[in-house]
Amino acid sequence: MTIKKLSWFENYLTLWVLLCIGLGITLGKLAPNVATTLNDFSIHQVSIPIAVCLFFMMYPIMVKIDFAQVLKSTKTPKPILLTLVINWVIKPFTMLGISYFFLGYLFKDFLPGTEILANGEEVELWRSYIAGTILLGIAPCTAMVLMWGYLAKGNDGLTLIMVAINSLIMLFLYAPLGRLLLNVNAMPVPWETILLSVMTYVALPLIAGYFSRKWIIRYQGLDWFNTKFLHWLSPISISAMLATLVLLFAFKGEVIIDNPLTIVWIAIPLFIQTVVIFVLGYFILAKWLKLPYQDAAPAALIGASNHFEVAIATAVILFGLSSGAALATVVGVLIEVPLMLMLVSICKKTAYLFDNAS
Repeated sequence: MTIKKLSWFENYLTLWVLLCIGLGITLGKLAPNVATTLNDFSIHQVSIPIAVCLFFMMYPIMVKIDFAQVLKSTKTPKPILLTLVINWVIKPFTMLGISYFFLGYLFKDFLPGTEILANGEEVELWRSYIAGTILLGIAPCTAMVLMWGYLAKGNDGLTLIMVAINSLIMLFLYAPLGRLLLNVNAMPVPWETILLSVMTYVALPLIAGYFSRKWIIRYQGLDWFNTKFLHWLSPISISAMLATLVLLFAFKGEVIIDNPLTIVWIAIPLFIQTVVIFVLGYFILAKWLKLPYQDAAPAALIGASNHFEVAIATAVILFGLSSGAALATVVGVLIEVPLMLMLVSICKKTAYLFDNAS
């Protein structure tokens, strides 16, 4: 298997990501009114500016997909089964155990205080932080994982199938898992947020990619599509991701700066959870199932990442905008991209381990 070399820009992608995070946090702190105004352009907790950026992030990935290969991907159920088991059988419970150990035991003395929730109930802050991490753990990534799979040189068609299946299952299992793990009698499901985010981040660029690919190949030919159009399109996806980061952290910059130590304590269990799930999915289960690298990488990455928009929306509905749970979901945003880029790099450097897989 041949892994293409990265461009100069892609080689330093982690640096650009960190710079954009810093730029976003600075913008949010120095010009909070600008960030607030942009953030107010939202529908059902789905930010319109971020939706536009995510469209341009996803479209270049979608237009490259040969949809004949998507149909072939449905005939390889093992990676789909792997990601379903990780996301819905393993991940929610490891998140519960790891967050309780760190936030409810090891770091408990560093997280003093109580807060009044949206329903008037008073709880210890550490319990609220754990609730936020649980909401992240039961919301598997949908859109961004297409970017991670693409950067890892995985099977884009299979990744798309896994995203679609996980999005559908989330509609049915999100509330029951939330009730079970949070001990909430009436777990609200942000149906509008889930459906609108999936439609905006996945379905819209998918439809645009399918029809524009078909039209361009028909009138310009496959060779022009591969050598000219895709060459021009390549930088757009990563540039849109960087713009998304600036917006995300501009919206949350003041919160991050005002709670630096708390964010460190919350980030540690989230980091460990992500790495544990990735190692389990990639190095253990994918190897055991003898998956080829192109299937193993995206299957493991989709298990490791989270759908933070849905988690944030649910935390705000359940516990309030200024709650510890909402802060914990924001920390998920903070560590998601740098951490997933690290895992993508690990995938590419260890791809040779899967050369003999069948």
